[in-house]
Amino acid sequence: MPVPSMTLAYIGMGANLGEALASLKQAAAELACVPGISALRLSRFYSSAPVDSSGPDYVNAVAAIETALDADALLAVLQKIEQDHGRLRPYRNAPRTLDLDLLLYGDQEINEPHLIVPHPRMHERAFVLRPLAELAPPTLRLRQGSLAALLDACANQKLQLI
Repeated sequence: MPVPSMTLAYIGMGANLGEALASLKQAAAELACVPGISALRLSRFYSSAPVDSSGPDYVNAVAAIETALDADALLAVLQKIEQDHGRLRPYRNAPRTLDLDLLLYGDQEINEPHLIVPHPRMHERAFVLRPLAELAPPTLRLRQGSLAALLDACANQKLQLI
């Protein structure tokens, strides 16, 4: 039986309701146990004010995984973990018990109504770029530029290491 090929994917993680830090750690542990996902690495945790939202500060991190799952199957896993953590979607950018976003899936570009990869706003958000830069190779570039240049452009966004 052939071994499925593995794809490197990056997942943005955030929460600002309940025990946010504990929720992110638990979600990472759950993700690491999913068949077809291996080699999970987790960035450090950061605190940041909500962007285009309200509520308490967020706790954010990024996970890097190797996965045999296709992007749609991985998205379904992420949404199931969110749901298991009580994620509600009463309105766009509502405060969250858990938010898991597929940031990058290999070098694929996906533009479907239910999934856009690379994540369309990640280049504007220090709370995604800083933890991503901890895990990604220094050669990683987004369409909008290098991680270092994009982080410089987000320098006005307050981010605190937890």
